[in-house]
Amino acid sequence: MINRALIRLKVVQLVYAYYQNEGKTIEVALKELDFSLEKSYDLYRSLLSLLVEIRRLAQHKADVRAANTRLANGGNDSYLANNKFLVQLEQNKLLSAWAEKQKTSWANEDKFLRRLYEAFLNDEAFTAYIDRNDDSYEADREVIRRLYKTHIMGNEDFEALLEEQSLYWNDDKEIVDSFVIKTIKRFDPANGEDQELLPAYADKEDQSFAAKLFTTTIERAEDIREMMRQNTRNWDFSRMALLDVIIIQIAAAEVIAFPSIPLNVTFSEYIDIAKYYSTPRSASYVHGMLDSIVKQLKEQGAILK
Repeated sequence: MINRALIRLKVVQLVYAYYQNEGKTIEVALKELDFSLEKSYDLYRSLLSLLVEIRRLAQHKADVRAANTRLANGGNDSYLANNKFLVQLEQNKLLSAWAEKQKTSWANEDKFLRRLYEAFLNDEAFTAYIDRNDDSYEADREVIRRLYKTHIMGNEDFEALLEEQSLYWNDDKEIVDSFVIKTIKRFDPANGEDQELLPAYADKEDQSFAAKLFTTTIERAEDIREMMRQNTRNWDFSRMALLDVIIIQIAAAEVIAFPSIPLNVTFSEYIDIAKYYSTPRSASYVHGMLDSIVKQLKEQGAILK
């Protein structure tokens, strides 16, 4: 689940912190990097657990409604309470085992949970789902996917809540949301409670990518920054924004340390980070500086791609 886009972002954050905290060793920084990535995986499971809490709230409301009105069902609440995908998700062994070990739960965020629940029930997609009266697993899974994309992805109310639960999560959510959506699509009723969640890493190469990228960035820092000085035109290197310097430094380290990664991939990833996290002009500056450094590395025979 932890892909290289997320790893690059984490490395940028940790390299920035490394230079802001004099005296920190590479070993300590690497432990912080591992911990930060582990927290990203926790966010993935936490967001899946949020859907479980939605189902539990629906079950509670359906039970209360049925008891008070002496009806055989709980009204619209029962559609979420009995949603086949949500029932399977709640029964998932891997998610349940993780949730049992957590000190906090979405159930403690009653106000937020109820507001989100009402948004689900009032959504046009949910109304259409009820009207179709399609009780298939596929319909149940699809309506949850649509509700998640509409009301959980990009939900500004999450910012404060996520910051309370973990300082590592706010910047991760957009990427992790995409993996929650992927997980919803992958759920198969035939797998029951044994349905696999996405693994923390797709393979061992991704797991080692983070440590190697961080280490190369620090160990080759002086060489890379000297190239930056040599390729700075009409601008004092010392006046460059620290974050821009770090983004270029990490991107250059990736070019050097990972010959199998195409240049256009590296360029695209770090330009996107610069667009989002640095100044409005940073993206074009990062692109131009990287282009100059790559040309210099090729002339030196340091890279072959």
